[in-house]
Amino acid sequence: MTDLLAEGITVVENVYKNREPVPHMKAIYFITPTKKSVDGLIDDFITKSSSRYKAAYVYFTDFCPDNLFNKIKSSCAKSIRRCKEINISFFPYESQVFTLNVPDAFYRCYSPTLEKTKDNDAVMQVMAEQIVTLCATLDENPGVRYKSGPSEKARKLAQLVEKNLENYYKTDEKSQIKAKTHSQLIIIDRGFDPVSTVLHELTFQAMAYDLLPIENDTYKYKTEGPAGKEREAILEEDDELWVKIRHKHIADVIEEISKLLKEVSSKRKATEGKLSISALAQLMKKMPHYRKEISRQVVHLNLAEDCMSKFKSNIERLCKTEQDLALGTDAEGQKVKDSMRVLLPVLLNKSHESYDKIRAILLYIFSTNGTTQENLDKLIQNVQIESDSDMIRNWKYLDVPVISSSAAQQHKHPRRDRSSEETYQLSRWTPVIKDVMEDAIENKLDSKDWPYCSQCPPTWNGSGAVSARQKPKASYQDERKSSARLIIFVIGGITYSEMRTAYEVSQAYKSCEVVIGSTHILTPKRLLDEVKSLSKPKDMVCNKDE
Repeated sequence: MTDLLAEGITVVENVYKNREPVPHMKAIYFITPTKKSVDGLIDDFITKSSSRYKAAYVYFTDFCPDNLFNKIKSSCAKSIRRCKEINISFFPYESQVFTLNVPDAFYRCYSPTLEKTKDNDAVMQVMAEQIVTLCATLDENPGVRYKSGPSEKARKLAQLVEKNLENYYKTDEKSQIKAKTHSQLIIIDRGFDPVSTVLHELTFQAMAYDLLPIENDTYKYKTEGPAGKEREAILEEDDELWVKIRHKHIADVIEEISKLLKEVSSKRKATEGKLSISALAQLMKKMPHYRKEISRQVVHLNLAEDCMSKFKSNIERLCKTEQDLALGTDAEGQKVKDSMRVLLPVLLNKSHESYDKIRAILLYIFSTNGTTQENLDKLIQNVQIESDSDMIRNWKYLDVPVISSSAAQQHKHPRRDRSSEETYQLSRWTPVIKDVMEDAIENKLDSKDWPYCSQCPPTWNGSGAVSARQKPKASYQDERKSSARLIIFVIGGITYSEMRTAYEVSQAYKSCEVVIGSTHILTPKRLLDEVKSLSKPKDMVCNKDE
């Protein structure tokens, strides 16, 4: 709002709501090109004598369909000074992460009640149009490919995106299409890697959003002392320290913050011995010129300590089991012979929450490519999760085998050997999407499993990007100017661990920038709730106004 005020904009109001007329002022309309928003615009200028504003400057977030444009033209054209489509119907969540504003996207994509309906077709079309606005903003006309499989969703969306790209990039009356740029867009179903959606992650951002009640990227905490006050901090990229540590392991984060705080305190020797939140508060009083720097460090120290408190109370015991089930091997590299024996201690532990037990059961099912109906019923009954059993059963709608059968075998992406990489014992799992990114950059994706909807762009014809370890150093800006771009889109949500991999791969392969996006961002709890909802009627899940 501060930025808007600086530009002379004094009021921000909802176009759908009744507003006080201000006939001496001009209005800027920043709206999506939907019937509801267009009707709101037209109602403001229904007659010249009762116009709410002096004139309108209309900016659509996306392409405005001809029927809506003609409706505006016939109703209030004389009141409109400017009408422009600016192609930003996506949300740039982070520098390399985007989401789409698709309400109830997970349900609309995967619910069996909406399969092969107009509702499902409509949400696919909306997603395709929004992905094209992302490509247009990046000035890319990528080669579009998808993960083939039992589900048609990835193929269907890929074809819609390619069709919309062709329409968008028509440049003249001959309908010549803008040439494909040095980029790839890969579309994937959410069921492609179910493991990464339920595993407990110990990197800072993923861990914090999983274990703590962070909403709208706002972390709430209390200051120390008897009169402790509740504070809020927004976790965003304007915070350089957050950007620096968000993808690090929690152990490295605590070490990093402590080191930074000691560096500041040593300048005045204001604190001695072990650092504490109260000692830092005193330090801020003594050193006001370091207040902003220290306050950010205090926020992240609080955040890290809250994460560790949750971890030590229950999660630490879960993590070894989860890693063993996910990888099929223990920390020593020995193959897990009996997955049920690994799972049972978690199920028998009364201190574990139902959500955590469900996550462990799912990892067991994923690791065995499904289980028997009898075994599943026993697990649900013994753990007493009958009311939440659809959190497990409904994975079948994502084409993930829950009940094992010869027909339900899931074709899994071949994993890269990472045995030589240094990892923490409780963080051995690597999201499958990282393998896909690296294989795509190195031109190793099998075209049968990952077919193109269009001609392969020139960058990817056998000229895999060069690893950072092999390439001479250059400035980040110079590298990005000449780099190719890999765009990954997952239908039905991405995890914070998958977001992290986009940055890791971009750092390792300097000649390619990876951008990852989805309909929305998932936490394990949110995902399980959404999976559970798939078997519910539409009117119990979706907003009736949408």
